[in-house]
Amino acid sequence: MEDLRETFGHTDTMLEERILTFMESMGGSNTPFLQEREKEALAEGIPIIRVQTQGLIRFLLELCHPKNILEVGAATGFSSLFLRTYADKEARITTIERDPERAMEARLHYQQAKEAEVFAGTDGITLLEGDAAKLLPTLEGPVDFLFMDAAKGQYGAFLPEVLRLLAPGGVLLSDNIFQDGEILESRFAVRRRDRTIHRRMRDYLYQLTHDERLQTLLLQEGDGAALSVRKKNV
Repeated sequence: MEDLRETFGHTDTMLEERILTFMESMGGSNTPFLQEREKEALAEGIPIIRVQTQGLIRFLLELCHPKNILEVGAATGFSSLFLRTYADKEARITTIERDPERAMEARLHYQQAKEAEVFAGTDGITLLEGDAAKLLPTLEGPVDFLFMDAAKGQYGAFLPEVLRLLAPGGVLLSDNIFQDGEILESRFAVRRRDRTIHRRMRDYLYQLTHDERLQTLLLQEGDGAALSVRKKNV
């Protein structure tokens, strides 16, 4: 069978790419405003949530209807605008960004959304500028949905405060856990400068999958995502 696949060009990698392309083609398109922000970010080389991850987030928002959403890592605001677009209109979104230039651009995009009357009712986004390690301890929960999309080497450092804030039954979605496949490699196959991040992400995933307070599923969507639920009875 493997020989036949190679003969006809259907290797496992090619099949996986075809499946992903098909799945993405089945997804709905974003609003025109989000499409413009997505084009801008890609043109500037700013990473944003990938198409499959966007579909996962939309599904979770519709499933869980969170009212208090926290994002760690706003970048230029695309993901928080995405959350605002597809969450319930009464949901409140708090997002954290430590880079002043990106925070300024995010505020500009929020203002553009407000002026264009993109959202019905309140816009509901609060941007906190600064280091999440310092800001998270100042926040009060409970948080129903937490989207982790900051510096990958810091996920583990944020986890104690994340668990403090996350409500029983609350959802934690951690993005880019596979780091374009590097996390699957031995640390010795990774560039020396990336080994610390590699180790920290593996440690983080171990914590998520072994903490008795969480039920965690590792997914392939986008660049990999860890979907965790805070258990209600622990």
